[in-house]
Amino acid sequence: MNEDWDLRCPETLSAIQQATESAGFRMASDPLTGSLLRVLAASKPGGALLELGTGTGMGTAWILSGMDDSSTLDSVDNDSSVIGIARNFLGHDSRVRFHVSDGAAFLGTLAGRQFDFIFADTWPGKFDHLEEALSLLSPGGIYLGDDLLPQPSWTEGHAPKVPRFLNALQERADLHITRLAWSTGIVLATKHPR
Repeated sequence: MNEDWDLRCPETLSAIQQATESAGFRMASDPLTGSLLRVLAASKPGGALLELGTGTGMGTAWILSGMDDSSTLDSVDNDSSVIGIARNFLGHDSRVRFHVSDGAAFLGTLAGRQFDFIFADTWPGKFDHLEEALSLLSPGGIYLGDDLLPQPSWTEGHAPKVPRFLNALQERADLHITRLAWSTGIVLATKHPR
């Protein structure tokens, strides 16, 4: 099997990629991860989706390309300059709401809400404040964390957080999880139905 087949990238992806490179942003979602995001988003018709770490909108574009018209996506990032790129290319889509906020603080505003799919692409909701993120996951909901295999773009302190994060997920009795040594390193978790 060849991973380099035509992924049928979202129409906006090329322009977002160019803007991402011009901005010097190095933590954008990988196309293979993106293709998985699209498939998972499509599995949640009418779903409430959450993206922690918008970046420039590379992952956002993939998620939107899988969502149906009745699904919604909340996407948060603490960097207004990079989220500005996402808004520029994707802000016309009424299914997505962009939020400029600290990820941990934003998670606190969501108490009581439930999401059918959570993409954790930043530290809050993955390496810290994991409990808060998982409390928002609906029964049968899917949680995806990426950037778990060594990458040149990792910032200082990223590497030691990965095994702690994976162990924390593994220890939870309310999740089924699988690890994929693929793309940038993926973990998928599904909350047991109650």
